[in-house]
Parts: sequence; C-alpha cells; structure tokens
Amino acid sequence: MTTLRDIARRVSVITTVLIVGLTASYAPSQAADDEARTTVTDHPGAPGTMLQRFADLTGRPVGDLETVLAVDAGGRDLTGDQLAALVAGEQVDGVKVVGTMPGSRDLLGTTMADLADGAYDGRGDGGTATSLLFASSTPDGREWCLTMCIASGKTVWECILSRRGTDQILTLDLAGDTTVGGMRADFEKANGVAVDGPYTVDTLIGDGEPSAEEVEMLIDGKDVDSLRRVATRDAPDSGWALGDVAEKSGVPYAKKTTIHIFTFGLPLLGKILVVCVSHDGGKTWKCGARRWGGF
Repeated sequence: MTTLRDIARRVSVITTVLIVGLTASYAPSQAADDEARTTVTDHPGAPGTMLQRFADLTGRPVGDLETVLAVDAGGRDLTGDQLAALVAGEQVDGVKVVGTMPGSRDLLGTTMADLADGAYDGRGDGGTATSLLFASSTPDGREWCLTMCIASGKTVWECILSRRGTDQILTLDLAGDTTVGGMRADFEKANGVAVDGPYTVDTLIGDGEPSAEEVEMLIDGKDVDSLRRVATRDAPDSGWALGDVAEKSGVPYAKKTTIHIFTFGLPLLGKILVVCVSHDGGKTWKCGARRWGGF
C-alpha cells in the first residue's frame, strides 16, 4: 500500500532529479560572472574568428584590438587582475612576456602559431609562449576585454574572455518621487541588461550621508559601522516612490539620511545590489551599483 510518506519521498526524488537536470542544462560555460570560454582550432584568421565567436557568445562587441602579448604562463589560467597587470607592462610572478605586438586588422588574419613567438612575422616556428593575451577596448573606452588563449595542443587553443569596466561604479541621479520600478528601468537602460526583482530592500539610516567609499562597501555587500539597518522588506512594489519605501517597510519617519539597498537578480548568474541614498532631506536620490560588464 502506498503511503503519503512514500509519495512524499518520490516527489522529493523527482524534484532532486529535476534540479540536477536544470543545473546541467543551464550550467554556463563561463568560469566566473564576467568571463566566457571558447575553443579555437588554429588556422589563418584564427584570432579574428576567436574574437567574433566571443562577440556572438556574449551578444556584445569585444572592441578594437589594441595589443597582443605572447607570454609563458606555464599553461595555467591567470586572473583578471594578472591579465590587466601584464597589459599595463607590470611583472607577474611566474609569468614571462615573450613578446608584445601592436593590434591591427591584419594581425586578426594570421595564425595563433605565428604570434606564439612574440612577433607578427608570418612564421610560427620556434615559439616559446604557451599563452596569448589579446587586449581590446570598446570605442567609447568604457570597457576593456582581456582575452587569454592557452595552447592545449599543436593546433587547439582554449580561450577565455574577461570584461573589465573602466568605470566600475554606475551612478544614477534620481528625482525624489522616482519609483522603484523607474530606478530599475534606469539601471537596466544604463547597463543594457534585464534584471529580476527587486527581491528585497534593506533600509538603513545614518546621521550623515555616507562617503563614496562607504557606498562602494554597501554595493559590495559589506557593513558600514556608521549606518544602522532598521528594516528589511521582501518584494517591494515597483510603484512605490523611493521616499515611501522606509514607511512601507515599517520605519517611522526620522530626519536622518536614509539608504535603501535593493537586491536584484541576473538570470542564472546571481545577485546584484543597487544602493540608493537620500539627499536634501529625501528630495533627491542618488543610486549606485557595480556596473555590469557582460559575460
């Protein structure tokens, strides 16, 4: 005889299988939120093919090729900070720069093997580099794309793209009667990305307006000693004015600086915080968030 406990157990098993299936189906090829990966088989035009593939994968241009470095990294992945340091001409422990080449459209038509010796000369013999680092920038200078390709065979290269915004903090100046939905729409427009939510809003108060450094700490999810968290509200309504969020969250009116931290979701990739700070007694609002640079 089938009992309710048996049915519950079966439902639990089915649910677990579904979760595992969804995880396997939607597991992104990205190594991190700001990275994407692709594999390129070497051929004439391989660098151009690789960058175009990244543009197709992320849905955004990778920008104009600025420079290419041939480096010996011991066959390992480097962090975004290490890639940026190499492009800036700094030394990175355990990494040897074999050669540096200025970017050009002609260079995009060559082979990976040609560049592996650190010189764009039409020859690929005698190369000692295990990795190639392509640095490109968008026309407006807002983003840098650092692409590292590691030789995984004689003709196969594994490439990883890391986008880095030159202006990491996005600031939105809003009028006092701006709604939660209006703030979300401005954020989406500025970033070119759709978000879910907001899931929650935390209300904090302080005796004075937080500094730029303190706002950045809040954006990163850190606590600020001078601010006190007084309420958390799930699923704030998009029609609420920012000036009404505190009251609707159960916070009595107080003549203090009010800060709201909204939690939004990026589909499949995680959460992002938008911090809104009241100015002029709540007449105006300034919101900040970590700029979303794409995959």
